[in-house]
Amino acid sequence: MVEAFIVDVNGVLRGKWIPRKSVNKIFESGMRLPHSAFAPDIWGNNVPGTGLITQTGDNDGVCFVVPDSLKAMPWLGRPTAQVMLGMEFFGDPRQVLARVLSLYKKEGLVPVVAAELEFYLLDSKPDERGAPQPPRSPRTGKRALAAQTFGIGEAGEFRKTLSDINRFCREQDIPADTTISENGPGQYEINLCHVPDALLAADHAVLMKRVVKGAAQQNGMGATFMAKPYGDKSGSGMHVHFSILDKKGHNIFAGKNAKGSPALRHAIGGLLATMAESMAVLAPNANSYRRFQSGSAAPTKITWGYDNRSTALRVPESDLTATRIEHRVCGADVNPYLALAVILGGALYGIKKKINPPPPVKGSAYAVKAHTLPTVWKSALTIFESSKFIDRFLGRDYKKLYLACKRQEKSLLTRQVSSVEHDAYLRDI
Repeated sequence: MVEAFIVDVNGVLRGKWIPRKSVNKIFESGMRLPHSAFAPDIWGNNVPGTGLITQTGDNDGVCFVVPDSLKAMPWLGRPTAQVMLGMEFFGDPRQVLARVLSLYKKEGLVPVVAAELEFYLLDSKPDERGAPQPPRSPRTGKRALAAQTFGIGEAGEFRKTLSDINRFCREQDIPADTTISENGPGQYEINLCHVPDALLAADHAVLMKRVVKGAAQQNGMGATFMAKPYGDKSGSGMHVHFSILDKKGHNIFAGKNAKGSPALRHAIGGLLATMAESMAVLAPNANSYRRFQSGSAAPTKITWGYDNRSTALRVPESDLTATRIEHRVCGADVNPYLALAVILGGALYGIKKKINPPPPVKGSAYAVKAHTLPTVWKSALTIFESSKFIDRFLGRDYKKLYLACKRQEKSLLTRQVSSVEHDAYLRDI
């Protein structure tokens, strides 16, 4: 079998299983899917507000194969392959990012991008309350309960799973680099290598998530990229590192010293100026906003600094030729294509407008006077809706589609009564 899939507005894969004998047809003439497949809510329900259902007759479009995306899926017991698809349609997140990259191309610029993704390994069974819980060590049988940041022993407890992840990445040509034990029990970070193709970098992030979940399942565990699976533990983010090359292949962020070039500062200025407007993409669901807590590993204010991990934007210490920006706001739950679209869009906006940022933050960014990030989903969606920046870089049609999907998701969640509410109120009130 071959799994042929697209990536929807939520970053969820949707598609069809194709018998091997029929795969050639996809490469020759594509595969038909409804336009609405790109814009369901997180549960897969149709979203009438997108205008893609009854208004159009829920019509089809033709998906094309993303070049070089046909790969074996080594974590499955039976021979299976996967192939990624895209569509020449405004609602395809790959096309949204491609639109932003076309603006870079007009300027003779090429972004070089890599992502760092954090995730949790989970016990395959929830606890007695139905909540996720850390996995048991395959070696000792004990459950991981404490954080062991950068712990070699912690990584060693799950060596088989982590080794499988790295092996599967190699077999799928996903350029995974280092693996780090992170701040939560069973939490890890995998760094992807920089590539001079932002679409490919987003593909790598999407496919790496799939590899992690496949390897975890093969080893009797689960895995999640949910932004905040545990209320009292560290959240999971996707840190985006990028620089920009000019026509001669020179990094325009590199200057004569570690402070970087005017282009670096202008890109930072643009990112800070558009960060609040982009928040609905960078934190795409209700759970996303639980990451943003003072003193956590996630930023809470619209700030930047040199080698400062408490800021929203960090310029890491590096060789001058490798001068880059690390964008630290995204949760691991983002759609990578949309996240890169607003990040690269914000940087280009700043470069074109020559926006100068405020002075860099020294010390804790949680303690300085600065604008705070929108930490309420409703507010983030309202700011997103009124944004001319989003109109330009994501497009008005996509803005409407995105808002319809997210507001339906928010409406359905608002009507749910949680187990926490039952525990607090049901008996005594």
